Amino acid sequence: MAALLYIHGFLSSPFSFKAQQTKQWLAVHHPDIEFHCPQLPPYPAQAQQLLESLVERLLPGSVYLMGSSLGGFWATWLAEKYDLRAVLINPAVRPQEFMPAYLEVDLKSYHTDDSYRLSARHIDEIIAVDVPVMRPHNYWLLVQTGDETLDYRQALEKYHGCKQLIEEGGDHSFQGFERYLDDCIIFLKHPAFF
Repeated sequence: MAALLYIHGFLSSPFSFKAQQTKQWLAVHHPDIEFHCPQLPPYPAQAQQLLESLVERLLPGSVYLMGSSLGGFWATWLAEKYDLRAVLINPAVRPQEFMPAYLEVDLKSYHTDDSYRLSARHIDEIIAVDVPVMRPHNYWLLVQTGDETLDYRQALEKYHGCKQLIEEGGDHSFQGFERYLDDCIIFLKHPAFF
């Protein structure tokens, strides 16, 4: 059975709007694709280990990646490590640049009661998995220029050889994402169509 691994953003969770939207849409339109969205810790080495073990459990079946915000960063690392296809939604490109603002402060998850505290070593952990795009054909980048959290131009630069969809306006959540779910699955399942 094929599997879609949806990777949520920083301090988000499987209860995020896009994750739930994707899960429900797949259940109706593609019950042949198993949905996975693990709760990721904000600590990079732990997130890395969790994602690696999940992908390795799902292989050698078809594994498709979808990542939003910091989840897009993780999807890129997995896509390069395992040669997988990925849809990236307003992805974080250089999280090590915004992480210093979150160091040594109490952080709370958006959807749970979990709290966290990042330290300088976590920046080193994220730098260790910051990989270049070596297989541009494996990616579809979706960005909205109104993203108030991340500079969409960084994503355009990093994924310059990849399929890209750039929408004017919108925001970091990527308004109207559900409009593209069908095309996302076609891209992930049928490389020849793109």
